[in-house]
Amino acid sequence: MLSTESLRLWANSLTVDHYQALLDRGWRRSGCYLYKPEMEKTCCPSYTIRLKASEFSPSKEQVRVSKKMQRFLDGTLDVKISDKLIDESGTFGRSCSDAHNCSTRSAAIESSIVDTQGTQKVDQFMHSLSEQIDELVQLCLKSGELPSDVQLPKASVKKVAPTKRKLQADVSEDLIYSCNIAFQIAASLRRKKKVEHGVGGNVDLGELSPKKIAELLATHLKQVSEPCGLTIRACNGHINFYSTIEQAQLVEEGAISKTSPVANVGNEKSLKKKCESILGKRRRFEIRLKKSSFDNEEYSLYRKYQLQVHNDTAEHVSESSYRRFLVDSPLIHISPTDDVTAPPCGFGSFHQQYVVDGKLIAVGVIDILPKCLSSKYLFWDPDLAFLSLGKYSALEEIRWVSENQSHCPSLQYYYLGYYIHSCNKMRYKAAYRPSELLCPLRYQWVPYDMAKPLLDRRKYVVLSDLTALQNGDSLQLKAIDNIMEEQQNEDIKEAPNDVFVNNDEMDELEYEDSDDESDLEASDETITDTRHGDISNVLIGVKEARLRYKDIQHAFDSSQRKYFENQLQRYTTVVGTELSEQMVYSIG
Repeated sequence: MLSTESLRLWANSLTVDHYQALLDRGWRRSGCYLYKPEMEKTCCPSYTIRLKASEFSPSKEQVRVSKKMQRFLDGTLDVKISDKLIDESGTFGRSCSDAHNCSTRSAAIESSIVDTQGTQKVDQFMHSLSEQIDELVQLCLKSGELPSDVQLPKASVKKVAPTKRKLQADVSEDLIYSCNIAFQIAASLRRKKKVEHGVGGNVDLGELSPKKIAELLATHLKQVSEPCGLTIRACNGHINFYSTIEQAQLVEEGAISKTSPVANVGNEKSLKKKCESILGKRRRFEIRLKKSSFDNEEYSLYRKYQLQVHNDTAEHVSESSYRRFLVDSPLIHISPTDDVTAPPCGFGSFHQQYVVDGKLIAVGVIDILPKCLSSKYLFWDPDLAFLSLGKYSALEEIRWVSENQSHCPSLQYYYLGYYIHSCNKMRYKAAYRPSELLCPLRYQWVPYDMAKPLLDRRKYVVLSDLTALQNGDSLQLKAIDNIMEEQQNEDIKEAPNDVFVNNDEMDELEYEDSDDESDLEASDETITDTRHGDISNVLIGVKEARLRYKDIQHAFDSSQRKYFENQLQRYTTVVGTELSEQMVYSIG
């Protein structure tokens, strides 16, 4: 049926192709319940948003989220998770905080740092790196690669703050330490030349610039000893140390012992053992994709999430409501054997489980359709809020689409649900770029960057009218504003008050009683009335039969016919003429 702010349908069964077509007309599902906002009437217009997975460009924040998850899985995250959350076996325990303290607890976890002993180990490791660089500088002095008659400063390796770490294209490594000794050496050489030649201003050092000195030292350092997983590179005069996923725990726990450039075999064996010991602490991570079905572990996690994150009451998170909301689905599953173009899992409704060391930490409820993966809902363990699992799961779902295009070339898009520009908390979906918004009138896709200027001005916009934005013509934008306002006022004046119902039985109807002959004639004419679409070929389900409306219209009396045809016209308008002739509108 239709409410004042949304259109609603109940679906007993639905093909994936039909649901894909409904998505592309602004519909969504909640269980077997289909709904679509009435954009001109609702206070918060909701635009369907999607992005093409192959064109996705992650933001710096999204890369950070991915890196943070990688460090957590490898045990390299700076934060130390409370023993109340993770026990010695590596499994997750119960949180000690109540629901409304969830965000406070997460912030405390995020800000907690390694203990004093761990910090001392890190300091010792940085000191050992500094000494290695000093030894290499002395070797360069003796070999003549650096002037030997200059008093040079001592190297000092510093840890790079997480907020200042340079993001790398490859998420498998990250900048951990840096040393600026090359700048200090160059400055010392410059001062010596000024004294010797009495030259004012800048002194040309030839090849011994900070950049060249850093490259020289980094090359020697790599040749002699690249410490257990740390990658060494010179960058604009800095000597940078990058950690790799597999070895980074050595950096954070300070397990790398001091090794000189001429370390002996015994030290190397000891270092290898420490590497293997640290690597043994990695967490086992799995992503499991299963057909939508009830699972007790999932339901327990859902309850915990709803109670602690959304402050729901116990009666609102019952098993029956969970089933209706996230388990039940009208979509007919299509296996790869039924459709060779389908991905290995097939098409239909699925639950994507995120599992760490055998413990369920998050569940993504998704629909996999011929053209897209449609993200429906996500719930996660509140104890792991610091991992930003909502963002991480979106990145994984985008990655899944990209990987499965080889199996299903038509599967190209990631649908994020509704984008609500008038609600600041719902604008985060536009961070997944480049995205597109669906025009609520003509159902054309419009780039978000093109739509945003007018969405900043008005809540409801006919997006397909935004060609003026391409020319940046403010007068045209003003004209579009005026036209849209006039159209919206007319729509409000002409909007019907009654609603259509899609039920298994004809409802007892309330309407003005008018059974004269003229009404019957008017009812006959609505069959070919194309203002709301032709209803003569709407597919009607009566018990087991499937019939076109034109073939059964005479089975209704005049009053029923007038009401029913009004309903069918609304139905045809909101789902489209093509779908109305393919989907079965059940009346009994």
